[in-house]
Amino acid sequence: MRYLSNDGRIDCQGNFYALQRAFFTVSGQFSPPTFSPESLAAASRALEGAEPPEIIRWGVETFGDRLTMATAFGPEGCAIIHWLAQIAPKTFVFNLETGYQFPETLELRDRIARRYGIEVSLERPDTTVEEYEKLHGGPLHGRDPDRCCADRKIAVIRRVLSRFDAWMSGIRRDQSPDRAAAPIVGFDGKFGVVKISPLANWTKAKIWDLIVREDIPYNPLHDQGYVSIGCAPCTRPIQLGEDERAGRWSGSAKTECGLHSRSH
Repeated sequence: MRYLSNDGRIDCQGNFYALQRAFFTVSGQFSPPTFSPESLAAASRALEGAEPPEIIRWGVETFGDRLTMATAFGPEGCAIIHWLAQIAPKTFVFNLETGYQFPETLELRDRIARRYGIEVSLERPDTTVEEYEKLHGGPLHGRDPDRCCADRKIAVIRRVLSRFDAWMSGIRRDQSPDRAAAPIVGFDGKFGVVKISPLANWTKAKIWDLIVREDIPYNPLHDQGYVSIGCAPCTRPIQLGEDERAGRWSGSAKTECGLHSRSH
């Protein structure tokens, strides 16, 4: 396994603490919230060639219990949970339970718990679906999906991440234009924490090869043509030749819920 040398490069003899030293303040006190843009950029460059388990381990060693992970139970998230079970199974993992998720998605949560012993926390908005729709005169996901995502996803993750210094996501650069420039490690200005993307430079093919090889649990909707799975009313199977995110908010210009968009 490769590690980080004293000059910030990956090699076989160094250790993860070499890059952690970039996060020390001038006084010598280790304090992840006082990182600099330069130290984050250095971390991202050093980890660019690392395998996802190495990146995850670096995040765990650097942030400890101030690191969390968000998952919508996509194949990427399931892969990260697979590695977390081996590296740091006590990491707090959560899902944004909007109230609109597919039953298959929530059933996958139970299968993951049985397989790995990791119980993903379902983090919910302040209102139930019934209360929310009554408040707005019916469902908003068709009329104003940006508002619906803001209320039932963005507000919830902001609340959760206020308790942490860093979070991991399963985004890949090849998924969408908004994700194409995603660093391995960077500052998430939208939520005020460090964001770690262990799979940023992986491809869909590599993810599925891992899932098949390691028999990692996944959402059965993927076998029915659903590639990117979100809330049930806003997700459809894709057709041959369509972009993998074409089934999200189909018929609109919307392609992101806002969690991973570059705008702050």
